Amino acid sequence: MGLQGYFKGLYQRTMREAYGKATDEICLALRTTSGRVLDCGAGGGVMFDTLNQHISLEKDRYTGVEWNPPLVESARAKGLNVVRGDLNKALEFADESFRCVFALSVLEHLLNPCRFLREAHRVLETGGVLVLLTPNISTYFTAALILAGKMPSSGPHPDSDALLKNEEVFKVSDESLQPDTEIDTPSHRHLVVFSYRVLKRYLRMLGFRNVEGRGFGLYPFPNFTQPLLERIDPWHCHQMVFVARK
Repeated sequence: MGLQGYFKGLYQRTMREAYGKATDEICLALRTTSGRVLDCGAGGGVMFDTLNQHISLEKDRYTGVEWNPPLVESARAKGLNVVRGDLNKALEFADESFRCVFALSVLEHLLNPCRFLREAHRVLETGGVLVLLTPNISTYFTAALILAGKMPSSGPHPDSDALLKNEEVFKVSDESLQPDTEIDTPSHRHLVVFSYRVLKRYLRMLGFRNVEGRGFGLYPFPNFTQPLLERIDPWHCHQMVFVARK
């Protein structure tokens, strides 16, 4: 299988578990309320389909923000209220508009992630829930790659597809995620990556309460050990899921 194949296996399990946890938290926030939900980085509305399978989410409760025009059109073709917008800028919604705001694998692609988090707090209702899924820069895996002279997969990426293709960046993501760093609006390039401790602290600084984090994927340990190790040491896991209440 090789070293890269081993880490790809860890990554696949990590993302499956992290997305499962985030989805459960979003459903929990919406199941007992008629409030609205804001999907930040909505793509073509994939998460609406997932949520609809779990809780029969009505379309009029769902709003999405997406930068990529073809994906916006794809979502609208399904009858979803997805607007084109830049999450680096102020959200064009009134204060306290949503019961739940979520951003899954989005924060690391923003130039201004702290501004986005402030805006998420603003548009949430009192008692509303923010759900985030994002990679963690503070991992043993990252430290080992830096010591080896490599650029970590969860860290900021250079704007060169050639460096990615020649494995100067250690790529563990699925092969379907093709490099796009040299286009004007790259989707897969990481720009700012938080550590577990700093993200938790910043959410509290913004006024969120009951800030809870879970870590997924404590590399390089094998998959069968992960459920125990993730609970012992979430601070150094590859992916983080945070749930914060306003």
